[in-house]
Amino acid sequence: MQKKITILDFQRMKAEGEKIAVLTCYDFPTAGIMDGCGIDMILVGDSVGVVVAGHDNTLPVTMEEMIYHTKAVLRARPKAFVVADLPFLSYQTDLTSARMNAGLLIKDGGAAAVKLEGGANVAETIRAITDMDIPVMAHIGLTPQSLHRMGGFKVQGKGEEQAEKLIADAIAIERAGAFSVVLEGIPMSLAGRITAELSIATIGIGAGPLCDGQVLVLHDILGLCSKYSPKFVKRYADLAPIITEAVSSYIADVKGGTFPEERHSFK
Repeated sequence: MQKKITILDFQRMKAEGEKIAVLTCYDFPTAGIMDGCGIDMILVGDSVGVVVAGHDNTLPVTMEEMIYHTKAVLRARPKAFVVADLPFLSYQTDLTSARMNAGLLIKDGGAAAVKLEGGANVAETIRAITDMDIPVMAHIGLTPQSLHRMGGFKVQGKGEEQAEKLIADAIAIERAGAFSVVLEGIPMSLAGRITAELSIATIGIGAGPLCDGQVLVLHDILGLCSKYSPKFVKRYADLAPIITEAVSSYIADVKGGTFPEERHSFK
């Protein structure tokens, strides 16, 4: 039987050069399927606001919604390490709120760790949460909660000054106690420099192959999100036509009186 994955496994995997596979997940049945496939880490991402709730970005997502989806994932009792996103405004205002909301994702949601966005500017927040013995995953580069400051979803760290700032951010969050960091939307050479500099695992999304692991949004790899198609996404299935065919066939059967049949009925 596969053992429960812990932070120590990610430390070992980085040291041994074993890549870490991460996907987002927001519900019970999908979590069970993922875990059965042997996924290393499940991220209950605030991306749920876009791919499930239909928002244009992640900013409207609430703590209540994150707790709800985290609890749903945990009901599958996954062996994978489950990380839950701290949504916008749940950690930026003050350390007390950050500690409380991180604690709620662990206590009520059941997550093993929380993730938050930012670099040196959130180092104090990371330290405050890790001082409570709550593991923290950081997130730098293209940080979706900062899309208005960045002028949209744009690649970060292209110039040398920006690159040096991101390296400094990565070092600051490691020193603050983060156990891992997501590198999103940055040049692969810069991701390689950061990965070599840090002793904690780097998880890339649109950051090239030199990171210690990779994460993608589940709905993107399954072809279920038509709102956007980032360059860094590899589509492993196209489920939208399959679902469309199934729903259309159901409607036709109901309209035509061919469903339900006697075998679908009780006597």
